[in-house]
Amino acid sequence: MAVLERVATLVRANLNDLIDRAEDPEKMIKQVILDMENQLLQVKTQVAISMADYHLLQKKQSEQQDKAAEWMRKAELAVDKTEDDLARSALERYQSFTKLAENYTGQVEDQRQQVETLRRALDQLDAKLGEARAKSDLLVAQHRRARALERASDAQLAIGGIGPAAGFDRMQQKVQRGEAVSQAKASMVADDVERRFDAMQKDDEIGRLLEGLKARRKA
Repeated sequence: MAVLERVATLVRANLNDLIDRAEDPEKMIKQVILDMENQLLQVKTQVAISMADYHLLQKKQSEQQDKAAEWMRKAELAVDKTEDDLARSALERYQSFTKLAENYTGQVEDQRQQVETLRRALDQLDAKLGEARAKSDLLVAQHRRARALERASDAQLAIGGIGPAAGFDRMQQKVQRGEAVSQAKASMVADDVERRFDAMQKDDEIGRLLEGLKARRKA
């Protein structure tokens, strides 16, 4: 029965998994509870119909048994009156109603099992609905805390170097490297000027020494 398949699906549903996958947990849990309530009403209706059919079949079976018993009494009366032909006709009717009663016996048993199956489904769904109602606020609150914890963890990871903060750190390091390169270049220019002045002074000193040497040589 389709109704039993739908009940089985709802009963097997894992409320935690449904909420975890839902974009809107509160809306999801409310929808699940609504589905269960609607299905519970359908199952109750189906149980009532099945029970009515069960009692009707029992009544029909009892009627056939009563008719069979009545024709057996008539057959016995005909035998007592030595009316064999009449007794034979009565026994034929007896057999006919007995077979009908036997046929109803199988139908009654099948209907009884269906009623029991529907009642179990009703009990299971009712228990699941009670669980959903009891857990709805708790599950939603747990989901909210989990989401908040996830966002806090993401923020901590970003501060630790994963996320937008990491880009800022890389930019800062790039600026610092640029400053270091500029300072190194400036230092190199300063060193070159100093070397030129040293060379000029050395050249002047050599010139003086040369002039003195020439003067001494003339004397």
